[in-house]
Amino acid sequence: MASTQGYYSRLPGHETQLPSAQARAQNKTGFASMHPLNLDQLRAFLAVVRHGGVNKAAQTLSLTQPAVTTRLKRLEEGLGTELFERSPGRLKLTKRGEMLQTYAEQFERLSDKVEETVVAKDGINRHLRIGASETIAQCWLPDLVAELHSEFPNLVVEINVDISVNLRAGLLDREIDLALLLGPVSEYSVDNVELPGFDLAWYAPVGTIADGKAGEALIREKPVITYARHTRPYRELKTALFERIAPDVRMFPSSSLSACFRLVEAGLGVAALPRVMGQPYVDQGRIAEFDPGWVPEALSFSASYLGDPRSHLVAAAAQKALLVALAYDGYKNTL
Repeated sequence: MASTQGYYSRLPGHETQLPSAQARAQNKTGFASMHPLNLDQLRAFLAVVRHGGVNKAAQTLSLTQPAVTTRLKRLEEGLGTELFERSPGRLKLTKRGEMLQTYAEQFERLSDKVEETVVAKDGINRHLRIGASETIAQCWLPDLVAELHSEFPNLVVEINVDISVNLRAGLLDREIDLALLLGPVSEYSVDNVELPGFDLAWYAPVGTIADGKAGEALIREKPVITYARHTRPYRELKTALFERIAPDVRMFPSSSLSACFRLVEAGLGVAALPRVMGQPYVDQGRIAEFDPGWVPEALSFSASYLGDPRSHLVAAAAQKALLVALAYDGYKNTL
């Protein structure tokens, strides 16, 4: 087998010169010595395989690049063999690396099962990366985080709020663990838990309210403020306006829902936005709801996560999201 002298200096995202794994594993008699396998080393190995390099693997594991490189080095020392070979622009597993991947994934599934069934919940010390759309972030996401911390006291939750198209990409790239987004995600590798939807309503500045035909005229007259351009709500609303009102209705997309409400309040347009978020503005007399005779379809959401490798923690968080969303849905419907 070729020497790996300087191999890790060629790993994407790292520049450390290391001696051959085979040479490091040699004892004084010339025979390789086998060390006990370390689950953290196997996790680092799988992360590098799945992400194609040390950089992203380190981010996923919440480690530094040198820490991931050290774990790989010690894993190769313990096994007395090289697991990767250099390939332009990417990593490629050796034959023994491919064999190890199969067994490492079995270790990973077994470890997850042990954690699920044996380890006390307050003994689970993990990171959970949640990606959420702004609609959910401004409604029941704080309740979900509180519930997760109550059940898993040592859980570290990282939150990323973004539009659903970016959350979907982040989920498939393994950059987030649980996506709360406009769903479901139609991918064979993704498990989806359907969440309660959000009804939309039309809003206008106070003093310009008109229903029915007059409401349609108001939509023709003023710009329609709505979700960001590369989102499903934007696309569906644009189609509905084309079919029901006119092909040239002006639309002002925004990535911030709170900004949408403020723009309506300032008299700069009308908007079709989630009723649960608009009701406080209406109650405070800052904007008014009107009925042009139709509203866009309700927004449907899902709690989506990768099914392989399975994580009982992520699956539990998705089910917890459903329970929290149902409780919130019941609460808002009594207002």
